[in-house]
Formats: sequence, C-alpha cells, structure tokens
Amino acid sequence: MPTEFNQLNWDEMLADDCRQLVRLAVREDLERGHDVTTVAIVAAGRRGRAAIVAREAGVVCGLRAAETVIDEMDADIELSPQLADGDAVAPEQVVAELAGSARDLLTCERTILNFMGRLSGIATLTREYVQRAAQISASETQPLVRIYDTRKTTPGWRRLEKFAVHCGGGWNHRTGLFDAVLIKDNHLALASEAKLSPAAAVELVRENLRKMLPDTAAEMVIEVEVDSLAQLHVVLSVAPDVVLLDNMPPATLREAVALRAAIAPSVVLEASGGVNLQTIAAIAATGVDRISVGALTHSARTLDLGIDWQVD
Repeated sequence: MPTEFNQLNWDEMLADDCRQLVRLAVREDLERGHDVTTVAIVAAGRRGRAAIVAREAGVVCGLRAAETVIDEMDADIELSPQLADGDAVAPEQVVAELAGSARDLLTCERTILNFMGRLSGIATLTREYVQRAAQISASETQPLVRIYDTRKTTPGWRRLEKFAVHCGGGWNHRTGLFDAVLIKDNHLALASEAKLSPAAAVELVRENLRKMLPDTAAEMVIEVEVDSLAQLHVVLSVAPDVVLLDNMPPATLREAVALRAAIAPSVVLEASGGVNLQTIAAIAATGVDRISVGALTHSARTLDLGIDWQVD
C-alpha cells in the first residue's frame, strides 16, 4: 500500500512558482521603473564583483532562486555558486560569487538575499529537527524517524518552502488537497453527525476514490487523524495507509505504537501537535515512524546572509 508523498525537487513547476514570486518581488522594488539611487550614483558601464556570504552557520538553499532573480531582471550578472543547495555553511563562508554590471548587482542584491535567506532559514531549522530526532531514533531497535513538513506554509511559497525542507533533510507531506487524502478531525466531526465512524469514513474515501480516480486511486495515500487510542483502535481495523496521532503525549504515543503492532503492523504512524525542538527527542523515542512539524515553515527564522563587495 502507498505510504509516501511526492517529494519536491527542483522541476519545471517549482521553477515556475519561483518565477511568479520573483516577478512580484521585482514589482515591489521597481514598479516597472528604475533603481533611482543606483542610476543616479553609479556609472552605466561600471563593473563589479561581490560575494554572497553567510553571517552565521546554517544550511544553504535558494541558489536556483537567485539564478531566477538574475534571469527575470535581465541582469548582466554571472552567478558562481561555491556551495550547493543542502550544503552546510559556516559563518563568513562564501556561498556564491557574483560578477557583472555594478548597477545590476546593486538593484538585485536585496531580492536575491530575501529569497535565499528565507529558504536557507527553513533548511537550517529542518536540519536541526532532523539531527535532534536522529540522536534518539537511529539504532537497530529504534529506526530513524522521519521529519515531515505540513501545509502551514506562506501562500504562494509552498513548493519553494517544501523544497527547502527537503534540502534540510526533511520529508515532504502532501503538497496540497489534490495529491493525498487526509481525513482530519473536522471531517470526522461532520461525519459523526451522519453516524459515520472513522473506520467508515476511510472505507467511504476508498469507495469514492475508485469512482473519482479509477486509474490512480490505488496510488493515493489515505491518512486519517485520530486524537485518542479508542479512535486509533477502530481505525486500525480498516488499515489506512497512515494514521496521524494528534497532540498525544509520549506515553500515549508508546501505547499507540504497541496497539498498531498488535492490530495492523503495516500501518504507518505519524505524530503531530506540540512538536518543537524541546519535545522532538521524546516524541522520536516513542517508536512512531514520522513526526510532522508545522514550525519548519511557519516559524523558521531567515538565515543571515549578506553581499560583500570584492575590491581588486
């Protein structure tokens, strides 16, 4: 049975999302006009060299976004990456070198840094979660737990932000409402009014998927959210692909893992809710397969990057 979601790599769709966002960013800065400060001060033929430099340790992400900024602004700039997306970076280390029109460099620099700083911040925070969980779960008796993102993303930025999670060593949950089923608590609340149990809701989804998507229904992950062991017991009887254990303390998560082992060992268990850098280790130690963390995207701090001019 399917258990994995589509993992985002840089492809045509993600590149198009990035380009649309870059166009908005350019409009914010230039409003189809000019960088009046730079045009007034810097001679048209002036050339320059600069470097994108990390001000702090982190994980690099967004080099392709920087390339898109340069291309979309039709800038006379050559970008020479010194690292790749997903690489660790140390303070004062050069991430990429830039050379070309001094006017274009000055006009593009903030847009480049905004994209790279945001995406590198997500990749950096993801790496920290992954490493903290790995300290607990990487053993023969406790397999490595996977850290997943959520749909708690910046509107319009979802694919880019999920790509940054992937670069940080995390895993991508469903991209949207179209590529996987997640029966959440509100679905079940409405279903209960119609006398529909969580297990019956899973079966109804299976039936309707076969009608809606006859060619691909078997490939679509079906996940259901539960908030009690009683609900889990009922749902395991129909063996959904994944069960999301919402806001359960570690002791309850351990019981859930034991219950799964007894009833439906093939079902994947995902913990979510109340996950932060202080709680991730205890959750990882319970034996769940996955932990989804909204904070990866909604609470990541921008990585401090700067552009330093190079003097010959």
